[in-house]
Amino acid sequence: MATNLFEQFIVGNPYFAAGGGLMLLGTSLALARQGIIRASGFAYRQLLVDLEIPSKDKSYLWFLEWMSQYKNRSSRHLSVETNFIQHDNGAVTTKFSLVPGPGNHLIKYKGAYMLIKRERSGKLIDMTNGAPFETVTLTTLYRDRGLFSDLLGEAKTLALKAQEGKTVIYTSWGPEWRPFGQPKRKRMIGSVILDDGIKEGIVSDVLDFLKSGKWYFDRGIPYRRGYLLYGPPGSGKTSFIQALAGELDYNICILNLSEANLTDDRLNHLMNHIPERSILLLEDIDAAFNMRDQTDASGFKSGVTFSGLLNALDGVASSEETITFMTTNHPEKLDPAILRPGRVDYRVYVGDATPHQIEQMFLRFYEGETAKAKEFVAKAVELKAPISTAQLQGLFVYKKNDPDGALALVDTLKTPNHVF
Repeated sequence: MATNLFEQFIVGNPYFAAGGGLMLLGTSLALARQGIIRASGFAYRQLLVDLEIPSKDKSYLWFLEWMSQYKNRSSRHLSVETNFIQHDNGAVTTKFSLVPGPGNHLIKYKGAYMLIKRERSGKLIDMTNGAPFETVTLTTLYRDRGLFSDLLGEAKTLALKAQEGKTVIYTSWGPEWRPFGQPKRKRMIGSVILDDGIKEGIVSDVLDFLKSGKWYFDRGIPYRRGYLLYGPPGSGKTSFIQALAGELDYNICILNLSEANLTDDRLNHLMNHIPERSILLLEDIDAAFNMRDQTDASGFKSGVTFSGLLNALDGVASSEETITFMTTNHPEKLDPAILRPGRVDYRVYVGDATPHQIEQMFLRFYEGETAKAKEFVAKAVELKAPISTAQLQGLFVYKKNDPDGALALVDTLKTPNHVF
């Protein structure tokens, strides 16, 4: 009886038969889909390999620059990077670089195809600069995984080649140092004319420091050296530091102590993570800390305390193997604590142009004009007014290739801010 009922209502019923068939078909398709997904995942893991480059990694910018110049690529998503430079004369130079934007890109590198995926996080943000975190993922066949190292090596070589023979200027960007603008052409040490013996004394001291690392370590002395150049504005302090960096093949890290977001912790972190072969430059240090009792009421606002600066210079957590240059126009405003040996080991006055400097600068702009150089020096001394090297350079540039014209305008040196 049960068998008859089953055959009558289930087997013999076309609706139940059709439903069972659909159920079997759906189950088969679901199983097939899962099988395809698992098989593709297995094949992906076995045949393909990924390389992720986060935006916080140094090679991230290297890779984007390399890819922006790579010809064998297919990109439909581009981003623009604008380099805007405003010159002293008001002229503006603008350079646009098209780099791969967020999205998918395809390149062919050494015969292997690579899928490049640049992603920008909409939720994760770097709190130090407000920029969203980004990642670039490179995907290629597992057999071609060795090309990743070749590609990154080329990107690094390209980045370093752009800086070869030049001085890179770094500024603080959040908790790290980043290049500021384009690398600058090295300034020759002979192009900076200081009073007799000053330039030679500093260069000799720096060279002696650089080759004395073992001597410092053997005696347990912190391997660092601080220099203070003080004197009136326009005397060539910063120009000399730039020329010294070029002479040593070093870069320059400029740290602005008056930056509103700079704190003691961030200052310590930055000074302990200075890029290799770099000079740390603290310009106009008197403007940041005139005296220990300076307050916000006097117009200075910063998250850095005076004790934080001193600890960063020579405290327990201070950095090793560093060369620090500080400049000031008003040394009398500096707190004596900052002038202590270990923080400032070598100080020198870089003042207004002396007769020796005036003559040497004249001969540098007008080679061989010895007689006119002496005449120019005599007229300049008769003015009985302080003359900066910046004033002299402005005059000589205005009358380039015209020593007689420079002689005729020597009286303009009486006015420090004279405009030609």
